[in-house]
Amino acid sequence: MLALFKRGKKEKKNPNRIFAISAQKGDIEAMRNKVIEILQKSFSKDIIFLCIGSSRSNGDSLGPMVGSMLKEKGVPFYVFGTLDAPVHALNLNDVLQKIHNEFADPLIFPIDASLGDASQVGEIYLMKGPLIPGRAANKSLKPIGDYHIRAVVNKLDLLLPAKALIEAKIENISTLARIITEVLSPIKLK
Repeated sequence: MLALFKRGKKEKKNPNRIFAISAQKGDIEAMRNKVIEILQKSFSKDIIFLCIGSSRSNGDSLGPMVGSMLKEKGVPFYVFGTLDAPVHALNLNDVLQKIHNEFADPLIFPIDASLGDASQVGEIYLMKGPLIPGRAANKSLKPIGDYHIRAVVNKLDLLLPAKALIEAKIENISTLARIITEVLSPIKLK
């Protein structure tokens, strides 16, 4: 699936950005602490990491890769979207319906890939507000969550966003997925 994260030259800092780290020099523990703060505010809710994407494209495989890694690490939260059972544009509404049928008022925390400026490639953003999946590919999907994580996997090509996803380097996607997993997997709420 793919979120759009385009920053124009004159854009001010995004007021919804809570924290950002880079694959080259990220403060994983600081981002983890910000996520813990968010999750602790919702301690009475079921927490669901919704890892969005498809393994059919390198760049779009970030979400399912994170979901698989989180399950392997045994996170104490619900995880939807893995390499074996991806959550993507074709089944997203069904998965959301299933979540809302099984959980009363859950905190859904989406994780997705995005495209952005060349200077943003390799950055991971913790954002306040809903994720709008598929926006870069001009898909009309409903916003999800109150907070989300997205990683910029490649430079946005306005004419061919799907090509930008396909051309994303799998080793970079793997690194970003590992970092996101390092942020989320040790979290245990009291």
